[in-house]
Amino acid sequence: MANGSNKHRIALVGTGHRGAGMWGKELLAGWSDAVEMVGICDTNPLRLRRARDTMEAHDAPIYTDVDTMFAEARPQRVIVCTPDHTHDDIIVKALEAGIDVVTEKPMTTTAAKAKRIMEAERRTGRRVDVTFNYRYAPTAARIKELLLERAIGDITSVDFSWYLDNRHGADYFRRWHAYERNSGTLFVHKSTHHFDLLNWYLQSVPRQVFAYGDLKVYGRNGPFRGDRCRTCPHASHCNYFFDMSKDPWLEMLYEDPSREDGYVRDACVFREDIDIPDTMNASILFENGVQASYSLNAAMPIEGYRLAFNGTKGRIEVRQYEAQPWVEPPADEILLIRSFQGVERIWVARAAGGHFGGDDRLRNMLFREGMEDRLGQRAGAEAGAMSLLCGVAAATSMHENRPVTIASLLE
Repeated sequence: MANGSNKHRIALVGTGHRGAGMWGKELLAGWSDAVEMVGICDTNPLRLRRARDTMEAHDAPIYTDVDTMFAEARPQRVIVCTPDHTHDDIIVKALEAGIDVVTEKPMTTTAAKAKRIMEAERRTGRRVDVTFNYRYAPTAARIKELLLERAIGDITSVDFSWYLDNRHGADYFRRWHAYERNSGTLFVHKSTHHFDLLNWYLQSVPRQVFAYGDLKVYGRNGPFRGDRCRTCPHASHCNYFFDMSKDPWLEMLYEDPSREDGYVRDACVFREDIDIPDTMNASILFENGVQASYSLNAAMPIEGYRLAFNGTKGRIEVRQYEAQPWVEPPADEILLIRSFQGVERIWVARAAGGHFGGDDRLRNMLFREGMEDRLGQRAGAEAGAMSLLCGVAAATSMHENRPVTIASLLE
């Protein structure tokens, strides 16, 4: 708060889909009583102007560099929504300018960058929040409650499989995420969500990881390829053809602005220089002794996950569907299977909004005063680091065919 105002003075860096949407238009529409947008920054001037218009933040100054924005706009908090590998520079500059940070996940992409952010947070006394919205989903919260209640005793192992469908999964291979230098692979960019959930559920952190990964569907595996979908001669018979012109939101943010910086939103998923895997498996040993088996597949006909906790007194099973070619009930089923006692079926209703209502709950936690955090859902820099370091360890193990300890990454 500033000058007696009851609003948070916020600035936004990065006006792509997530920045202009969840942290721009949606935030200003639903939390206008709690936040004031005092600056918007992007390196693409046309996207920047269009994003401000669609946010209806007409009074907010726009900038193409963060240093000027921090000095002139003097925000209390900055929201970072740029490509993953750029997060650390922006976060550290903000902290050193006395500004708290809300950053999209992953917090960053390498161990060195994570150490840099945590050191800056300690040195400046400012705060970093990482936007792990899956913690706030109703089903995740109910699972956390059951584990805190020790409903199945001590946890011994976890089975966790996440499925990205042929729409969502393919999208990562159209964009900047398809190169390890930008995203750290999906082990970092996407799995950071899942590794964070495991850390949060288990109240522990990973000790050692052994992982495999390969590119099985996209990239060099394609039967044909072009530069991008809009100009592709194979569009009529490619299952992955994406007509961005039918999505006015993406068309507005990316098509004309691509002339400013060359970044297109519909690049071919079969580009031969794609260097991240689409099929991944990892074995994780946690500091508290729990063993976890994890997989991520990015070219499935379904979207969602399977999750099971094995305990000394039973088992918890969850199968959550986000998209599938059949009708599912509008609620999630948790099976609580106590040893020698049968099964209890727990139904958890889904809430409206992104991530089954998790997005709204996250924004409430960050910007509403007096929010209770009894489940420890609010995540800081250490949580951000522990989740991404698990991904870095998995990617390193995949490349070097050896187990990797988290301690070795931090040395």
